[in-house]
Amino acid sequence: METVHVYEGEGEPLRSASDALDLIAAAWEAGAAWVAVPAHRLHDDFFRLRTGVAGEMVQKFTNYRIGLAIVGDVSRHTAASSALQAWVYESNRGTHLWFVGDLAELTARLGPAVGEAGAGQPSSR
Repeated sequence: METVHVYEGEGEPLRSASDALDLIAAAWEAGAAWVAVPAHRLHDDFFRLRTGVAGEMVQKFTNYRIGLAIVGDVSRHTAASSALQAWVYESNRGTHLWFVGDLAELTARLGPAVGEAGAGQPSSR
């Protein structure tokens, strides 16, 4: 059964490897296999692939074998970058990083057991 740690919607933008490690630590505390981060919580540099922010953050999740779901509308970013658009498409075909419209879409991708397990419970962060 996959569990999801949902990161809170308010706060400073996330933009560093240190931020990723904080999310991973919170997921481990919650016993979660996935972290769901609202797209608006990510700094714009995350969506500018040339900055390396996304690669650095996603690599931390991959190293620790925690899935990362970016939840929300990223269309303004993908409209501005064909490279980002391709990365989102390819990520959604994989198993470690997904871009989803909402928590219901994430729950559906992870399977019905997630909904029963209480995916989407807000975190204390």
